[in-house]
Amino acid sequence: MGYMKRSVRKVRPVFLAAVLIFTLAGCGSKSPLDPKDPVSLTVWHYYNGSQQMAFDALVEEFNDTVGREKGIYVQSYSQGSVGDLETAVRDAINGKVGADAMPDIFSSYADTAYEVEQAGALADLSSYLSQEELGRYVDSYIEEGRIAADGTLRIFPTAKSTEIMMLNKTDWEPFAAATGTTLEDLRTIEGVVEAAQDYYEWTDGLTPDVPEDGKALYGRDSMANYFIIGMKQLGVEIFQVENGELTLNVPKEELRRLWENYYVPMVKGWFGAYGKFRSDDVKTGDILIYTGSTTSAMYFPDQVERDDGSSPIEYALMVAAPIFEGGESCAVQQGAGMVVSKSDERHEYAAVEFLKWFTQAENNLRFGSVSGYLPVLKGANSQEKLDQVIQAQGLTVAPKTRDCLVSVFSEMEDLTFYTNKSFENGSAARKVLEHHLADQAAADRASVLEAVAQGASLEEASAPYVGTESFEAWYTSFCDALEGAAGKQAVR
Repeated sequence: MGYMKRSVRKVRPVFLAAVLIFTLAGCGSKSPLDPKDPVSLTVWHYYNGSQQMAFDALVEEFNDTVGREKGIYVQSYSQGSVGDLETAVRDAINGKVGADAMPDIFSSYADTAYEVEQAGALADLSSYLSQEELGRYVDSYIEEGRIAADGTLRIFPTAKSTEIMMLNKTDWEPFAAATGTTLEDLRTIEGVVEAAQDYYEWTDGLTPDVPEDGKALYGRDSMANYFIIGMKQLGVEIFQVENGELTLNVPKEELRRLWENYYVPMVKGWFGAYGKFRSDDVKTGDILIYTGSTTSAMYFPDQVERDDGSSPIEYALMVAAPIFEGGESCAVQQGAGMVVSKSDERHEYAAVEFLKWFTQAENNLRFGSVSGYLPVLKGANSQEKLDQVIQAQGLTVAPKTRDCLVSVFSEMEDLTFYTNKSFENGSAARKVLEHHLADQAAADRASVLEAVAQGASLEEASAPYVGTESFEAWYTSFCDALEGAAGKQAVR
């Protein structure tokens, strides 16, 4: 294709339109690659454990087959965590002393990719993909990758996820039987709060000689998703981006609902957050239910480990994470894609060839069946296709991961996926959503526990924190922090 692009200037005007159509269709007749002079590509990612093993196995297979045939050799390197990867990329872009050179391909969330695009360091992938090829991918995944000012593609969708709810079914059932609470009650966020209050009171009642020792029922992993998706369910885009311009929407009434349905139950101990991830809290028995990414399903524990011993548990899975009562049925679209560093035609072309191979249904599902990521091609999102790949490849897939993927596949047509568009300072603004309310809730919960330890009831101890005055103080602080991070005055 690159050959065609260079040659088009030499074609007479009478033929220009035809050549452009031919070129844009991704049907170039000559590849810039030469198997006798292979292109070497480096890939940086944040996969670890089984995810890294699955990715590395696919890279090795590519090198031995299509890569060998076309003249492409891929080397992959895990940079550790997402944060470590982002730091390594920024150091490379800024030429920091001791930093590695920019990789040819790296995993990136939209906010980070936007920063790199603003620095002019990302390749335009649109010229390497035909309209027919683009049409095979889930439309919203492609749209998320169009972060350039001119709407061209910069992020190649490689693996996506959404949020699910999982619960410790074994320990849920005695509570449900005693109180009449059902799984249907967990369909709304308000229903989860009510169930969590009932669970706290029920567990508190199991030890009548020890006051206020009730336990938390629920926790969630991503607070940024809670804000972004929760507000969207209530009809508000907290980060509204049009033509690259951000409008920061923070209406008080809607944010009050989010505050009341997370901060208040956290302060009262109905919700909990103790370990690094909520699946850790299920494992220690500190909560029974959590909302997290589809990729977290593999980490849901098979047993609860308490101070007095361990016991096996069964799980239940609810695909649609709870929504606000009366709200739009909206689910988060998340998961990093791959971006290609701007370099030369051979390297960019080769990088896209690898990414197209990696996202073929069979290869993408092999990775997803281990990692819990959703495949990105429209034709790959089905139980039938997943089971075909598992059987054909002889894969050993964790039942929790397979159940999670199959459940999402079954409801994809009824789910509206959403992710906000990228904007300058997006990473900093998202960090405010992730930490501001959660940190406040954790600090105030500690104060409540201290008051309870001194003899106050839960209602007495929590009263100073759960009223209108407390909300107003938090709201002002939150808006100020968000405006400072985003560099934009908010619409309040």
